[in-house]
Formats: sequence, structure tokens, C-alpha cells
Amino acid sequence: MAAVESITVDLPSDIAESVHQAVEAGEYASTSEAIGDAVRLWKQHRNVHNDTHGYSIEELRELVREGLESGPSQWDSMAEIKAEARRRWEASAPKADR
Repeated sequence: MAAVESITVDLPSDIAESVHQAVEAGEYASTSEAIGDAVRLWKQHRNVHNDTHGYSIEELRELVREGLESGPSQWDSMAEIKAEARRRWEASAPKADR
């Protein structure tokens, strides 16, 4: 089992009441268990969004689906894609920005 550290938190009354109700209903054995579960869910949510640059898993799946359905790329390599991006940027940027 992982080491345990005691942390005191202040919760808004409505959230504290929800935690107490969950414990009283038998969903959790203690308020510590309920808060621990909430923190684990927060950590999981945070990790997912950090690892996916802010996209949800559903959004990433949709982007992959769109990419697959769009067919083969007109470029054969990343170097060609970068060259095209540079060409477009240079064509659209005012002369002072170059």
C-alpha cells in the first residue's frame, strides 16, 4: 500500500454535504475515501488532458476518423509538408514580418 499523508481541506458547504451523503448512503466507507476517489478522478482527467494537448479522447477519435476518411495525403514526407507550410506563410505574411 502507498504511503498515506494527511491533508486538511476546506470545502464549500454543498460539496461537503454531498460527500457526507455519499458516506451515509454507503457509497464510501469514510469521507477520506470519498475525497481520495475524487482526487484520483481529477488526476486521471488532468493526465488525459495534459497528454492529449487539451483534446478529449472522443475529439481525438473524430480527428483520426476524419483523417482516415480524407484519403491519402498529397505530400509524401514531413519535409514536404513543412516546405508547403513555409511557402504558404511566406506568401501570406506582409514583407515586414519576414
